[in-house]
Amino acid sequence: MKFGKELASQMVQEWGEAYMDYNFLKGVLKDISRFRRRNAAAQSSVPAAAATRKNSLKRRLSMYRAFSGLTNRLSSPRGTPRSNHEDEEVILVNAVEQEGIGAPQYQTMFLMSSEAGGEYELVFFRRLDDEFNKVVRFYREKVEEVRKEADELSKQMDALIALRIVVEKPPVDINGAQSQRRTDSAVIEAKSHMDAIQEIEMSGEEVAEDGETSAGTATMADQNTKIEEEKTNNFTDFRPAPLHVLYDVRVNIQPETPISTLKNILMASNSELKYNRAELRKAEERLRKAFMEFYRKLRLLKSYCFLNTLAFSKIMKKYDKITSRKASRSYLEMVDKSYLGSSDEVSRLMERTEATFIKHFANGNRRKGMSVLRPHVKREKHRITFFHGLFSGCSIALVVAIIVSIRARHLLQHEGSDQFMENIFPLYSLFGFIVLHMLMYAGNVYFWRRYRINYPFIFGFKQGTELGYREVLLLASGISVLALAAVLWHLDMEMDPVTRSYKVLTESVPWILISVLLTITFCPLNIVYRSSRFFLIRCAWHCICAPLFKVTLPDFFLADQLTSQVQAIRSFEFYICYYGWGNFRQRSNTCQDSDVYKIFYIIVAAIPFVVRLLQCLRRLFEEKDNSQGLNGIKYFTTVAALVLRTLYEQKKGTALRVLAAAFSGITTIANTYWDIVRDWGLLERNSKNPWLRDKLLVPNKAVYFAAIVVNIILRLLWMQLILGFNLPFLHRKATAAIVACLEIIRRGIWNFFRLENEHLNNVGKYRAFKSVPLPFNHEVDKSL
Repeated sequence: MKFGKELASQMVQEWGEAYMDYNFLKGVLKDISRFRRRNAAAQSSVPAAAATRKNSLKRRLSMYRAFSGLTNRLSSPRGTPRSNHEDEEVILVNAVEQEGIGAPQYQTMFLMSSEAGGEYELVFFRRLDDEFNKVVRFYREKVEEVRKEADELSKQMDALIALRIVVEKPPVDINGAQSQRRTDSAVIEAKSHMDAIQEIEMSGEEVAEDGETSAGTATMADQNTKIEEEKTNNFTDFRPAPLHVLYDVRVNIQPETPISTLKNILMASNSELKYNRAELRKAEERLRKAFMEFYRKLRLLKSYCFLNTLAFSKIMKKYDKITSRKASRSYLEMVDKSYLGSSDEVSRLMERTEATFIKHFANGNRRKGMSVLRPHVKREKHRITFFHGLFSGCSIALVVAIIVSIRARHLLQHEGSDQFMENIFPLYSLFGFIVLHMLMYAGNVYFWRRYRINYPFIFGFKQGTELGYREVLLLASGISVLALAAVLWHLDMEMDPVTRSYKVLTESVPWILISVLLTITFCPLNIVYRSSRFFLIRCAWHCICAPLFKVTLPDFFLADQLTSQVQAIRSFEFYICYYGWGNFRQRSNTCQDSDVYKIFYIIVAAIPFVVRLLQCLRRLFEEKDNSQGLNGIKYFTTVAALVLRTLYEQKKGTALRVLAAAFSGITTIANTYWDIVRDWGLLERNSKNPWLRDKLLVPNKAVYFAAIVVNIILRLLWMQLILGFNLPFLHRKATAAIVACLEIIRRGIWNFFRLENEHLNNVGKYRAFKSVPLPFNHEVDKSL
């Protein structure tokens, strides 16, 4: 693999602009190479006479050159390197201090600019200096950030160790005192225990100070006796943690729940530090995650330093090869002496972080601690590909079998076909909506990986637990096999002539199937990607409890997905209606005609949009972002349009039709604008790419324009209901299902460009890490 591709594959995508622009510098070297080839071709075409005169002139001038001696040239054997003074100096690199910039700026002076093609090389070194200064400045800023974060983590560790001493009361001998037994105590006893240890610390410090003052007059024998006594008392290797730090911190480990949110709204929050094992366990877990994320930052920062140093080495060697000069040695010496090549701050922080984590969070087990800190490479399993292929083949075979069965048995002309479409088809269309959405998500994951969009970081997946497109396709194909097999089994149009009913087991297949899927989804056992299932459940719970939870990207992203699954949510309602109040043995129900069902038919469809409205209001009050208020108004109009369209579908009428069309038109325009301009970041008039945006991850610009057109067309599908358009050869239930599938496809297209825009925003702000909340808050005002 060429180094340019290797650099692109290993770099931190969010820091892409901070890396050395290797491809641009390589392009400048290609310009130099092309000029030299043209110059060599022009020189080879010089007339022979002119060349002879030129060479003779050189020979005549050489007769007046100083004589170097006969023995000096032969004194050194062949292959001995020449000294630096004998090398031809090509460049001079200087570190220039500039006002307002604390770090020096490196400038390279090219000494051969008067030669033919020197202006190309001069451009190369100027751009090389710009890239190097950019890299050094970024690296220095990031090292300063991790240094500050390391200081904060040190304070957090002091508070954690002090809290451990107060809560666990370890049996420790201090100044010969008797060991204390581990006993459970109340908060008052913990404070008194802490005060007692503090007095011992203070007395120990006074004794140490007295020892220091008398050290000058003590003899060597007295010092040895003192050391032996300290070793006897087992106090030499132990220094208790300063417990007074607990007076200056407040707890920050209360998880956000609906109850805690309501308490914060109704009454003042109590953040007093409580000395109990539950608080200690939560603090340890949160600080453990903070150390893991901090170590990941250090690893990526070290990789950044190494890759850029290697890139400068590669580009300078390429320059020497093209120009036949020896400039790389001088420039790389400067690179080694610079902050990028000489600073070992990151390596030392990594060593200290490893030692701290192993000691305090792995009980001294280095193998266990390093296995947690180091990233795990996710291996592709062959059985996933095998079963995905197997289930996909079975799904295709089942589709063919269903089509053949319908055609051979003339089920479409059967008198029970209309009853089947009204009652059985909605039961199985739910699985079709789920499988299609999973297929679109699998396609999104594939293209996100292909265009290097860091979707695990954006969604906040736990490292190594995110699902690849193969895993998603495996789940989708498995569900499709179960659903299609159930449909094939359910193609029974003949009822018992005596009881005038169908078989109970056959009619219960959809209910059994949906129960199995729900059981697997909520199963607490470590099967079927438990981490991803629980992540989905947690995000769904946050959506249900909106706006009581802080809104994160996975939460509103899932709510947006649910807005495209209105028909699937209504299918859940039909399950309850059909199996709870309908006569499923005879494939009939009357609950659809009740007013309660019609009311809930509107409510359940509006729930996802109301959730998004509440999430926008929460973000409006928290982030003070006025755009969230406009987004909330957009979802409010969407709810109004949905209610009016549903009422028109149920009751008809010219007034409802006009109102539904008016509100649907308004919400279509608002949603289309928000999709393309705000969520995708496109239609920028003055961008580098006309009517798109400055940065695009997909090389083919036509893809973006096609996505815009498709989004606009699919947004107009509501007109099918208003105009009463139905295909004559399809049942109205099938037409509604097709419209719902097109909306899912539109949402899948939206997902890719929405996350691409989010990724580019993170890149623009160099956000490559999760912000882990720390367990303790340090009080600035000690009087409070």
